[in-house]
Amino acid sequence: MNESTTPTTKHFTSCASLATIGVKLQALDLFGPIRKSVHIAQKVVKHTPLDKLYDGFISLLAGAHGLVEINTRLRADPALQAAFGRQRCAEQSVVQQSLDACTAENVTQLEQAMDEIYRLHSQGFQHNYQADLQVLDVDMSGLPCGPKAAFATKGYFAKQRNRRGRQVGRVLASRYDEVVIDQLFPGNTQLTASLQPLVVAAEATLDLDESKRSRTIVRVDSGGGSLDDINWLLERGYQVHAKDYSGQRTRRLAQTVTSWFDDPKWPERQVGWVNEPATAYVRPVVRIAVRCRQQNGQWAFGILISAIEAIDVLRLTGHSTSLVTDPVAVLLAYVTFYDQRGGGIETSFKGDKQGLGMTKRTKKRFEAQQMLMLLGSLAHNVIVWARRWLRASTSKLQHYGMLRMVRDVFHISGFLLFDPSDHLVQIVLNQDASLSHSLLNSFREVCAPMHIVISLDKT
Repeated sequence: MNESTTPTTKHFTSCASLATIGVKLQALDLFGPIRKSVHIAQKVVKHTPLDKLYDGFISLLAGAHGLVEINTRLRADPALQAAFGRQRCAEQSVVQQSLDACTAENVTQLEQAMDEIYRLHSQGFQHNYQADLQVLDVDMSGLPCGPKAAFATKGYFAKQRNRRGRQVGRVLASRYDEVVIDQLFPGNTQLTASLQPLVVAAEATLDLDESKRSRTIVRVDSGGGSLDDINWLLERGYQVHAKDYSGQRTRRLAQTVTSWFDDPKWPERQVGWVNEPATAYVRPVVRIAVRCRQQNGQWAFGILISAIEAIDVLRLTGHSTSLVTDPVAVLLAYVTFYDQRGGGIETSFKGDKQGLGMTKRTKKRFEAQQMLMLLGSLAHNVIVWARRWLRASTSKLQHYGMLRMVRDVFHISGFLLFDPSDHLVQIVLNQDASLSHSLLNSFREVCAPMHIVISLDKT
């Protein structure tokens, strides 16, 4: 450990590793656009409304699944507060009151601030469209809540029949695992109704002009696969990769397949080219039939619709472009690219529910829930960016999702040392923690510009 003659104060924290992210976010002034743009009409006693939003945001990174946990995870940890630039933390009920005071105008202000933050710090906004295609996944996921909450209606909630809640619609920049847009809808809203507003919002965030849209793939499941939605996307110039919405049309088109081929990755699945011309679409598309054997021995069918060139889909799935003349290899590549939704937007929803407690925080007021949702979206992206910052010195975090980042990487205990001016000067990580040795150099690189020493010791 480095010796120092400067008097310091020493504080224990169970999240010493998270403190490195806190000082990084301070240096970036990540919350600056929110402080500048969001104006909540509420009386200030000890904390401003924006301070309370910031406390709620920090608590998400610290693993809080409910706002009530602010008191135990953040308010009881003054060292962690200081690492994020807070001298003290608001009580959880006061944070709740600020959220309840938010209006639709505040939601719009926060959305605009989130756009600015995304443009400043994301890889998705900086994507090189000439070199590679951008991949945007669009989907929805249920957020169960109490029946008295605003816009809580019956809808689809996985394995929860007759449950009431709301739906969150998401646009994900899947190459980077970054949330571009999250929007909240009533519980009975499906992707058929939300696809177009979600894509329009993503266009604004990503500043997608006509040339960029032509190099952007919008990938959706059958909820966004109606004829009208696909034609709308094609007319706007997007490359579309979707599953057909119509069950009746799916069964009819499957009958036009003359040759079925086994999928080597899924023995119970077969794929084939649809032979009927796709005259109903405003741009040329290819259609692929997929059938899977059910437990009762019958086939279940699906139709994929794609406007992506064969050579591009081979690149996207990691295959050699020399296979472009092999119709079976191309066929399987189209199907594989659709399957990759599972590792994209579906994984992002699962990770946020497990790691950030996405379904655990519910508010009766719709605007309050929207503000909470947006803070969760920001926490998601910060964790993705933190994984990138820390991976600069190690590949260990390559496959870490939200849960492992919050639970394991951000919860290495240790001591924070402050100088007489209350500036953080040293972080001492618990050397017995399993990740402290492998991530030590990564933490040092993150904190080096702020001149903070990172070391290991017994805690």
